[in-house]
Amino acid sequence: MILLITPSVRGQECAATLKEATGEDTHWAENLPQAVAQLREQTYSAVVLDQFLLENEPSESDQVLEHLGTAFPVYLNFAVSGMERLLREVRSALHRRQREETQARRSVEQQIRSEMSESLTAMLLSCELAMAVPEVPAPAAEKIRMIDNLARDMRLRLGAN
Repeated sequence: MILLITPSVRGQECAATLKEATGEDTHWAENLPQAVAQLREQTYSAVVLDQFLLENEPSESDQVLEHLGTAFPVYLNFAVSGMERLLREVRSALHRRQREETQARRSVEQQIRSEMSESLTAMLLSCELAMAVPEVPAPAAEKIRMIDNLARDMRLRLGAN
């Protein structure tokens, strides 16, 4: 979802064009208080901010920036920019956001795999040490082997060494 913030009389037209070009729902806010209210209610992938508003209302624009969340900000001067530039900037922001989300997801996945692998290694070592204890009762030995097998299976599924 995209939020377009501009007092321009072409705001509605720009929002409709963005929706058509990107396939994402696009909301329009004519002023910064409206934008803050919408940012509190919804999560946006990109927020297009008219530089005119940022320069003329610095305290209110700070509130908007505080509520962006994970949305990519796109700063544009609507007085001198055309529709093609708006579309190009928004598409670029959406691609950057998607790339960063993918990288973040991969990083978290890799970290979880690493942590799981360490825990599984500790479990396997503990199973080996428990089985090395003399005169382990047969029912306990069977449970330890079952834990060992489950840990090895989890390790294979994680692709760990």
